[in-house]
Amino acid sequence: MKFINTIKNIWKIEELKNRILVTLGLLLVYRFGAQVVLPGIDAAQLSNLASQTDSGLLGLLNAFTGGAFSNASVFALGIMPYISASIVVQLMGIAIPYLQKLQKEGESGRKKINQITRWLTIAITLVQGPGYIYNLFATLPSEAFMLGDNITFVVSSVIILTTGTIFAMWLGEKITDKGIGNGISLLIMVGIIATLPQAFIQEFASRVFESNGGLVMILIELVIWFAIILASVMLVMAVRQIPVQYARRSASGGYEKNVFGSRQYIPLKLNASGVMPIIFAQAIMFIPVALAGLSDSDTAQGVTAAFQNIFGFWYNLVFALLIIVFTYFYTAITVPTNKMADDLKRSGGFIPGIRPGSETGEYLDRIMSQITLPGSIFLAIIAVFPAIVVQLLGVQQNWALFFGGTSLLIMVGVAIDTMQQVNSYLLNRHYDGLMKTGKNRKAVA
Repeated sequence: MKFINTIKNIWKIEELKNRILVTLGLLLVYRFGAQVVLPGIDAAQLSNLASQTDSGLLGLLNAFTGGAFSNASVFALGIMPYISASIVVQLMGIAIPYLQKLQKEGESGRKKINQITRWLTIAITLVQGPGYIYNLFATLPSEAFMLGDNITFVVSSVIILTTGTIFAMWLGEKITDKGIGNGISLLIMVGIIATLPQAFIQEFASRVFESNGGLVMILIELVIWFAIILASVMLVMAVRQIPVQYARRSASGGYEKNVFGSRQYIPLKLNASGVMPIIFAQAIMFIPVALAGLSDSDTAQGVTAAFQNIFGFWYNLVFALLIIVFTYFYTAITVPTNKMADDLKRSGGFIPGIRPGSETGEYLDRIMSQITLPGSIFLAIIAVFPAIVVQLLGVQQNWALFFGGTSLLIMVGVAIDTMQQVNSYLLNRHYDGLMKTGKNRKAVA
């Protein structure tokens, strides 16, 4: 009953209702585009491509694009080139002074960085596009290419794939500006959700109709699945509260000694980087296979085999280590502890027992390092959990992708972020929110 009332309250807020409708409309456009096959390809001849993307690294990429990769769609490359470009720009921001300067220029600098990211996205797509087309030549029968496999088809298809990625990027940015939630993340999440029903039906059929454990195993899997979802939610929302006190202002405009206002808190998240380390690490995991594919040596073939098996030991070991590294990296660039310390000092606030200024910054940085370590390890464990359930329970690979891993964490993280934005609209209009907020505490950003 309360949920129904909340939905009614959402519909009463005109701005929120319009944003939700815009978001749903643009997501529908994206899903429609994922079904549009590249001109010149016979859609009835795509069975070999579908078989190629049933499992492994290409299967994961296909899940991110919502099946567009296996459909030879105009959105076949999805939004991944944009993610790759974002990673490159953020990494270059550490070493290139010009990008460091832009990062400090506020909104104008952010716009310039976004423009650089867009151009780099086009460059990456122009590199990945021919690779995708030549993979079609190697995978599909010759009769699938109704216009022939000539250079004209290659050039036109690469242009269409590039345009599709740019359009998907534009949809994501429009959702962020005019809709609700992070548009790029929502596009990835919708693509993942699109493959969930089919994956569950295949697992259900395997367990029940092939006498492979029956309904009991399905029930056990669902219990584990909901437990992992709960653990993921706890990881995304867990915070450590740092107490802060403020000296009261005197009549002269200074601060009275030994007289303090009410205690407040700085909430430091256990996982301040959200799902970005997962997305970054996943994008990096495509690189070893791409580089190894340039050579025919036995070593290169071994690397390709190891990193194409997303449920194998070496893949998951490297994946987990990358997640831990990127969690620290992304936390360092998104949680400005020195700025937080300066803001506290200017407002007369301090952490009990810690001197204002640089010592407060060092203290906050030390606390972030301490809570980021268990957070990053927990994130890595959830990310590699699909490989565990495949080995222990014999879960089908397509269904196993939703037992933690990139798919589940993106779904949970994006869903929580979107719900929090909806919640803020409801609370601002004095309605009950979608999520329990607990005690209201003033936080210092």
